[in-house]
Amino acid sequence: MSDLYSTLGVSRTATADELKRAYRKLAKELHPDLNPGDKTVEQRFKEVNQAYSVLSDPETRKRYDAGEIDSSGQERPSRGFYRSYADAGMGGKYHGFDAEAAEDIFSDLFGGFGRGRRAGAGRTPRQRGADVSYTVRIDFLEAVNGARKRIQLADGKTVDVNIPAGTREAQTLRLKGQGLPGLGGADAGDAYVEVHIEPHRFFTRKDSDIHLELPVSLQEAVLGASISVPTVSGPVSMKVPAGANSGTTLRLKGRGTVDQKTGERGDQYVKLKVVLPEKPDAELTRFMESWGKDHAYDPRKKAGLL
Repeated sequence: MSDLYSTLGVSRTATADELKRAYRKLAKELHPDLNPGDKTVEQRFKEVNQAYSVLSDPETRKRYDAGEIDSSGQERPSRGFYRSYADAGMGGKYHGFDAEAAEDIFSDLFGGFGRGRRAGAGRTPRQRGADVSYTVRIDFLEAVNGARKRIQLADGKTVDVNIPAGTREAQTLRLKGQGLPGLGGADAGDAYVEVHIEPHRFFTRKDSDIHLELPVSLQEAVLGASISVPTVSGPVSMKVPAGANSGTTLRLKGRGTVDQKTGERGDQYVKLKVVLPEKPDAELTRFMESWGKDHAYDPRKKAGLL
């Protein structure tokens, strides 16, 4: 991995807020769900998460800046151990190897012997893993009724996320322990999933209530009728009262979505819209001409528009 600051596209003097903004921007752009099958982007996504894991913690950032840990958060080999051999003779040479070469050889032979000398006892310091952020898009009915959605994590694994009924736009769900792994045996961070909801063709939502504009025929509005009405949980029968008009609003109790605070369901409000036939026939036209002579009325005047 290259320099962690370069990975996030920030300067070495970046503030914590600047680091967070850069990370969130890159995490959204590079998320595997938006770039399916692109291994290059997937690797870059992992590098960005790793960079933020180290730099988001003030202590590990300080140690990284001081050269005490590498880009993966591991202790760098202490140079003192190797130089004690390399400086034993020949003005910094030992049997033809300089200190740098000796360090490389001992590192290879002993698997990084001497790591952690600054931290003590050769152990990697414990550090909780960084939290990671994701976004997921769901449809309107999944948010209202609840669903399970599969997302891909930073390490390439997939996890099924429970979307609770009544989920709101931009609501954030927490997946405990699904963030980046910790260092030195510490706990992994958490994953935070921000939910975005696609609009529905005819349902809208206000709090836990559902709203629907429902077309009805002239006959149904004038005479009344029992009709089938779509709801978020399936169609139900509803009675349209005789003499109903466009704008008349009827309530279907308990046909909304769940209020996550109270656990109670909202209602569905059905606003009627009287719709004439696409092509009124001669019989309807004659009837209206005859009826209108003795029953003229001005709805605009009644509404105060004139």
